[in-house]
Amino acid sequence: MSRAFPFSAIVGQDEMKLALLIAAVDPTVGGVLVFGDRGTGKSTAVRALGALLPRMRVVKDCPYNSDPETTRCPCPACSKKTKNDQPASRMEPVPVVDLPLGVTEDRVVGSLDLERALVHGEKSFESGLLARANRGFLYIDEVNLLEDHIVDLLLDVAASGENVVEREGLSVRHPARFVLVGSGNPEEGELRPQLLDRFGLSVDVSTPSELQSRVEIIRRRDEFERDTAAFVRRWSSREGLVRKKIARARENLPEVGVSNEIMLRAAEICVALETDGLRGELTLIRAARALAALEADTEVTEAHLREVAPSALRHRLRRNPLDESSASVRVERALSELFA
Repeated sequence: MSRAFPFSAIVGQDEMKLALLIAAVDPTVGGVLVFGDRGTGKSTAVRALGALLPRMRVVKDCPYNSDPETTRCPCPACSKKTKNDQPASRMEPVPVVDLPLGVTEDRVVGSLDLERALVHGEKSFESGLLARANRGFLYIDEVNLLEDHIVDLLLDVAASGENVVEREGLSVRHPARFVLVGSGNPEEGELRPQLLDRFGLSVDVSTPSELQSRVEIIRRRDEFERDTAAFVRRWSSREGLVRKKIARARENLPEVGVSNEIMLRAAEICVALETDGLRGELTLIRAARALAALEADTEVTEAHLREVAPSALRHRLRRNPLDESSASVRVERALSELFA
């Protein structure tokens, strides 16, 4: 039984939960950045989502969680074929890998297996965190405090979907496609623009101010810690409904249509907000399509665009010294004017 706090039991933080669901339905959205106060459920939501997602089929004994039907993996396990002309496989939970602050480069990308080299005299690759995170989630708490050289590594891998290691006589190339999820407190420093742009969605969370919400959060957390198994069982039916919703949305995603009028609307929003490049429009369309799939709709509408626009665009705005409004306020103001 999962030891993670149930995703459906998280009180409030609707925008954060929706952004994570969208990223789970369509990983090409580009990951989720969650900024806000400490103790607002950021890491709880990420780990809860990992436990909620439907299990995935992986090649047995493959260190990269490769898909047996589409794998191009260099590991020995993926090269062994069975009677059905595919390697042996099994069902595994979607990985959620923590990337801690102060982590070394070797731990992230992988390195020479020293024990095997010293004992057997063989050069062997010891996979790193990027290998474990393939087809899953790579979670970075306090992402704004991450060291620059690790940020550079993540940017390279996020752009290519592959981890390339050329060192100590090793030459290894393996798949490394993951949903990047970062969280942090904006008071502790800003995020590098290059990494900020890699996140598809950005969410601001805050401590709830309503007394009833605070009491409900405390009550549920206390019940979870006192008897985890009973609490998880109590929420298992709701978790199952969300799990089926994600699976259905993934299946229906390719069938969701996006009209020229919706694409024009997305471009109008980005032009009004003066976002740099075209990544804003692409993310906006992909997020709206994933939201439509979650809601079992066959076409993206303006309502879908409007709901995901703040998350998709608030971190892509240029600084305006003449406008002291927050990014969220500027996005909402532009949406109100365009959709009036």
